[in-house]
Amino acid sequence: MVQRLAAAFGFAALLCNPAAAAERPVKIVAFGDSLMAGYQLPLTEAFPAQLQKVLKAKGLNVEVANAGVSGDTASGGLARLDWSVPDGTDAVVVELGANDMLRGIDPKVTRAALDQIVTRLKQRGIEVLLCGMRAAPNLGADYEGAFNAIYPELALAHNVVFYPFYLDGVAADAKLNQRDGLHPTAEGIQTIVTRITPKVEELIARVRAKRGS
Repeated sequence: MVQRLAAAFGFAALLCNPAAAAERPVKIVAFGDSLMAGYQLPLTEAFPAQLQKVLKAKGLNVEVANAGVSGDTASGGLARLDWSVPDGTDAVVVELGANDMLRGIDPKVTRAALDQIVTRLKQRGIEVLLCGMRAAPNLGADYEGAFNAIYPELALAHNVVFYPFYLDGVAADAKLNQRDGLHPTAEGIQTIVTRITPKVEELIARVRAKRGS
């Protein structure tokens, strides 16, 4: 009973003190495939851990959870969305679609799944950073055009924070990729984190603005 009362009073204090509420950790879920999960890397070198380290070094009070699943498609992400993004999440970094492209899945299917993911997150009051992906040129101009258009169009339609290409600065650089040429090394992940951090800071600013309203 004492613990319940203490918790209740603590929650009431947050309600009465917006500044205290603003200082609560911003809980971010990194939601994606093997590029997010950290394929063949220690968890400490995966994107979520490296991102959290960089943000904390900037003095930002954040917790970044790893919800990456190797091999996941956009439709697979949609199927596990509710249990992968728990209640209490403030923001989600969505990185999906690379496996759709590699498997030649119809871009309409990928678009529909990503659209539902963003829609459902926003319905829950969760801020979103959508990471873009690009199709390989060997899939043909029609596929490339349809696939590449998915991300900027969804970001605009849903008014979410947008990072145009998750692998910017890393794709096709042998020094920053593992032997398979698809998955970044720890140094490659560091490059991604460095480049995407300003967009994550924008995401955090949206969370804080909402808390202060």
